[in-house]
Amino acid sequence: MPRKKIIAGNWKMNKTPSEAVALVNELKPLVANEDVDVVFCVPAISIIPAMEAAKGSNISIGAENMYFQESGAYTGEIAPNMLTDVGVKYVIIGHSERREYFAETDETVNKKVLKAFEHGITPIICCGESLTQREQGITIDWIRQQIKIAFLDVTPEQAKTAVIAYEPIWAIGTGKVATTAQAQEVCKAIRDCIEEIYDKDTAQQIRIQYGGSVSKDSAPELFAQPDIDGGLVGGASLKPDFGAIVNYNK
Repeated sequence: MPRKKIIAGNWKMNKTPSEAVALVNELKPLVANEDVDVVFCVPAISIIPAMEAAKGSNISIGAENMYFQESGAYTGEIAPNMLTDVGVKYVIIGHSERREYFAETDETVNKKVLKAFEHGITPIICCGESLTQREQGITIDWIRQQIKIAFLDVTPEQAKTAVIAYEPIWAIGTGKVATTAQAQEVCKAIRDCIEEIYDKDTAQQIRIQYGGSVSKDSAPELFAQPDIDGGLVGGASLKPDFGAIVNYNK
């Protein structure tokens, strides 16, 4: 059975709650496409109003981060049950910006992934290499390490439902896009790695996104690749262009 594409917008630290509602309402008719799972991952303060605005549409509202504890003295953090209580089904985990600015490590990514599964939330697990790592020829080794640690103690049944987002750090917000061949090569290596950890069936079911300056122009070719199952879209998810990315197949 072919994997259903999943196209997610990562809003990052953009849009106030009232602006989020306006944007959801603007994008709702533009992102209507039942062939694709459409997710808007929005700032925590906007999750509830965005969810209200998205009611009755094909848009799922996701979170950009969560903590790996149930509750406690973790000022400023958001627990998984806080997300499930309002109906969140997806959470981005381990985005390169979380790793770079907020000391996220492969180990904390793994803890968050396990906690998301425990609560029935689908993690969008991010991996990616820096420009130096690509130039030194260690991209595949680096990504395999990130994947292997992220999936530590994850069961095959859980892994099949996960989403992996490959985002070359050098292509995020820079306007540089990995070539289609580069993106496909790494996404295939990720699928091969999952097959090594689990089996072919699990590897065939898991969905792998490409992220990093995805545009309406690059989307059709990227999403046509055998191992690319959609995109994690940053800047373009805040504009009407996102509709064209979601409807890349129309």
